[in-house]
Amino acid sequence: MPPPALRAPESLPTDLEGEIRRLKDEQNAVLLAHYYQEDEIQDLADFVGDSLALVQAAKRVDRDVIVFCGVHFMAETAKILNPTRKVVVPDLEAGCSLADGCPPDEFRAFIEAHPGAKVLSYINTSAEVKALSDLICTSSNAVGMLKHFEGQKVIFAPDRHLGRWVAKESGRDDLIIWPGICIVHEQFSARGLAELKMRHPDAEVLAHPECDDAVLAQADHVASTTGIIRRAVESPAETLIIATEDGVFHQIERKLEAEGRRKTILQAPGMDEGCSCNRCPFMRLNTLEKLYLCLRDLEPEVTVPEDVRVRALEPIELMLELSA
Repeated sequence: MPPPALRAPESLPTDLEGEIRRLKDEQNAVLLAHYYQEDEIQDLADFVGDSLALVQAAKRVDRDVIVFCGVHFMAETAKILNPTRKVVVPDLEAGCSLADGCPPDEFRAFIEAHPGAKVLSYINTSAEVKALSDLICTSSNAVGMLKHFEGQKVIFAPDRHLGRWVAKESGRDDLIIWPGICIVHEQFSARGLAELKMRHPDAEVLAHPECDDAVLAQADHVASTTGIIRRAVESPAETLIIATEDGVFHQIERKLEAEGRRKTILQAPGMDEGCSCNRCPFMRLNTLEKLYLCLRDLEPEVTVPEDVRVRALEPIELMLELSA
C-alpha cells in the first residue's frame, strides 16, 4: 500500500509585509508589539512598547481585533481589558518562564501561608495569578506600586531579582518574594560583564532589574525596557553595554538615527559564549509568516474565563489608576 500523499506546504504571499498591512485594515485590527519582537514586526506595529505601555495602549484600543505580538500573558492582559474584542496572537506557544514558574494553585498556597499579606504581582504572570493579586506592577513602576502598601506585609511575585531590587530601592527588608526567574535575564554573566567593561572602560552599562544582583551591581543605570532605551539615547557615552534582550537595540538605533547619531551597542555576555541565550526564545516564536496567518484567519485566539477576568481586572485597573 503506497504511503499517504504528503500535504504540500502552504504558499505564502511574496510581499508579506504588504499583505499584513492590507489585512490589518481589512480586519479592522490593531497590532501591538513588545520591544523584544523581531525588527520587522516592530516596524509593522501600530504601537511598540514595554509591558506598562502596552497595557495602556490596550486600554485605548478602538478596533475590533487586537493582534498581540508578544507573549501569552500580555495577550491575556489585553483580553482582560477588552472582553468584547477578539485578541489573537501569532503563536499560542509564546509563553514566559516567569508566568510558567508561578502556577496559580501553588501561588494560592503560598499566599495562604502568609495570612494578612498584600499581594503585589509583576505583570509577567498568568491571568489566574493576577486574579489572586491586590495590585499589579511592571518593572517601570514596581517601586511606586509598592508604596501603595506602606507599612503592610507584602508578597512580591514572581521574579526574585526584581523583588530584591524593588526592596532595596524602597528601603524595605520585609518583602516575601516568590523565587521565580526570567530565563533570559538570568543568563547574563557577571564575570563576563566585568571582562567586557575592562575592554571598554568608557562604556556605560545599562541593565534590567530582572538581572542577578551581581550584574546589577556593575550597572551604571538600572531601568525597565523603556527606561533603558531612553537612557541609551540620552547618555553622553558613545559605547553602551546593555543587559537585556537585544530586541531593544532596534528602537535605540532608530531613535539615534532620527537624530543623526550613532553609538556602539554591545550586549552584556551570557553564561555560555556563542549562544543566543540572552534572546527570549518565546518572544521570537512570533514571525512575519505567523503574523500573516494570524491576521488572515484571526487565530489563535486568546480567551480568559469571565470569572478570572473580572477578578484580574481590578488589580490591573488599580495599577493604571496609580500610574496615571
